Amino acid sequence: MSIINTSLKILFSRNYKQIEQFKAEPFGKQKEWLTYLVDHCKETEYGKKYSFSQIKTRSDFKKALPIIQYEDITSYIDSMMQGKPNVLWPGRINWFSKSSGTISNRSKFIPISHQNLKQCHLKGGHDAMAIWFNYFPNSKLFDGARSLVTGGSLEALSEKGMYAGDISAIMLKNMPFYAKYHFIPEMDIALHDDWEFKLEAIAKSSIGQNITNISGVPTWILLLLRKIKEISGQDSLKNVFPNLELYAHGGVDFRPYQSQFDELLTGLPTRFWNNYNASEGFFGIQYRPESKDMLLLLDNGVYYEFIPLSQIKNVNPDVLSIEEVEMGTDYALCITTNSGLFRYLIGDTIQFTSTNPFLFKITGRTASCINVFGEELMVWNTDEAIQRTAEIHQAQIREYHVAPQYLSGESAGRHDWAIEFEREPKDLDQFSEDLDQCLQDINSDYAAKRFKGLALEKLNVYSLPKGRFHTWLRKERRLGAQVKINRLSNTRIFMDQLLSY
Repeated sequence: MSIINTSLKILFSRNYKQIEQFKAEPFGKQKEWLTYLVDHCKETEYGKKYSFSQIKTRSDFKKALPIIQYEDITSYIDSMMQGKPNVLWPGRINWFSKSSGTISNRSKFIPISHQNLKQCHLKGGHDAMAIWFNYFPNSKLFDGARSLVTGGSLEALSEKGMYAGDISAIMLKNMPFYAKYHFIPEMDIALHDDWEFKLEAIAKSSIGQNITNISGVPTWILLLLRKIKEISGQDSLKNVFPNLELYAHGGVDFRPYQSQFDELLTGLPTRFWNNYNASEGFFGIQYRPESKDMLLLLDNGVYYEFIPLSQIKNVNPDVLSIEEVEMGTDYALCITTNSGLFRYLIGDTIQFTSTNPFLFKITGRTASCINVFGEELMVWNTDEAIQRTAEIHQAQIREYHVAPQYLSGESAGRHDWAIEFEREPKDLDQFSEDLDQCLQDINSDYAAKRFKGLALEKLNVYSLPKGRFHTWLRKERRLGAQVKINRLSNTRIFMDQLLSY
C-alpha cells in the first residue's frame, strides 16, 4: 500500500510543476486558452453565429461575443440534450451537470464535454492533491486507506448513453482507477437518488474502514458525521476514524460550520481544505494551510473574465481580463470553458486577495444579496457577522436565511433572520443585538441605513426548530449533496414558507 501512496505522490508532483508554470506566466497561459477555445469551436453552431473564424485578438473576442447567462443559451442546451452534435462544443455531449444551485433557483443543465471532465474537473482534483502533498509530503491519504465521498445521483436522458446529474456524481462515475479502489461507499450507494437512504447506507459502510479523507458540502457532511457517530455508538469520532487527515469542503463559506466540525472531530489530526468545484468547472484550490484563500487555476481549460460588481447592472460594464484585476474589489466571475460556455456569467462573486500569485475568496452570488433599502448586504457580510456573534454567545449555527421585512405605514423596514441553531444562545435577544451591531461594523451601508432606525429597524431573529430546513428540502424534493441553502433574498417567498411550515 505504501508503494501506491508513493506512486500517487509522484503523479501529483507533475501537476505541481504545471501549477508553478502557470503561476510564473499567468497572462500567457490565459491567452493560450482563449486562442484554443475560440479556434476549437469555430465550426460549431455557436461559433458560426458569432464568426469565431474572424476573432484574432482579445479585443475581437470582446466585440464579437455578448456576456450571457443560462437563459440565453437554453435552446442550445436543449438541442444538445436531445443528442445534436456541434452546437456549443464540437461533437456530442454525453454528460450534463444538473445544477440546482441554491434552493430558490430552478435546475440548470450544464454541458460537460470529455475535455472539460478530464482537463478541468478531474485535473482540479489532481491539482488539489498536488498542493496538499507539497505541504504535507508525509501524508498517508492513500496508504491502505479509504476516501469517504458524498455524491449526487444520475439519470439517463436517452438510450444513447447520455446522463444528467450532480457534478459530484459525474466525477464519481468517471474517476480514475486508483480512486475507485480507495473510494467509499460502493458506487450503487454513492449514486442512489434517495438521499436519506444514502446517508444511512454511507454511514454504515464507512464504520470499520480506515478513512483518511472526506469531501463534500459542509451541511451534508455534518449530517453524515452525526449519523456515523449515532450508528457506531461511540462518544467520539476519534474512535471511529483515528487517521482522518483531511476534510475537503466547498460550495459555501465554511466559517459558520467551523465550530461544529471542531467539536465533532476533537482529538483528530484533521485539516480543513477549501475547494471551488462548481458545476461549470474546477476553478480554485486552497493554496496555503494557514489561509482559506484559493489559487485561481489558470491552466484548466477555462478563460476567465471579471466584471466589477458595482457595474453588474450596467448596459456596457467593464469586462476585465486577469491582467486588469485589482485586490479588494468584488467581481462577478465570467467564464469561457472547454464545454462551450462562452462569456458565461456563473453567478458567483469573488475578490482577489493577492495578484502574485492570483489568490481569491468567494464573496457571494450576484443574485444572493439584499439591497431593498440601499444596504447592499452581501453573503460574506452575513457569514462573517453570524460567525462572530456565534463565537461571542458560544452558539452553533446549522443554517440561516435572511429576507427583508418591507416598510409598512410609519414603520421602518428591517431584516428578518430565520436561524436553525445546533446550539442556541442563552439570550436570543442579546444575540440579535450583537448580530445587528456586527453587521453595522462590517457593512457601512447597512450601518448608515440603521442610523437612528430611520430606514432600517434592528434586525429580528426567528429561532427555528432543528431540522426545519431539512424538512422543507424533503417536502420540495430538493434533498441532495449539491443543494445549498440560499442565504439572502430580496423577497420573502422562502422566509414565509419557513416560518409558516
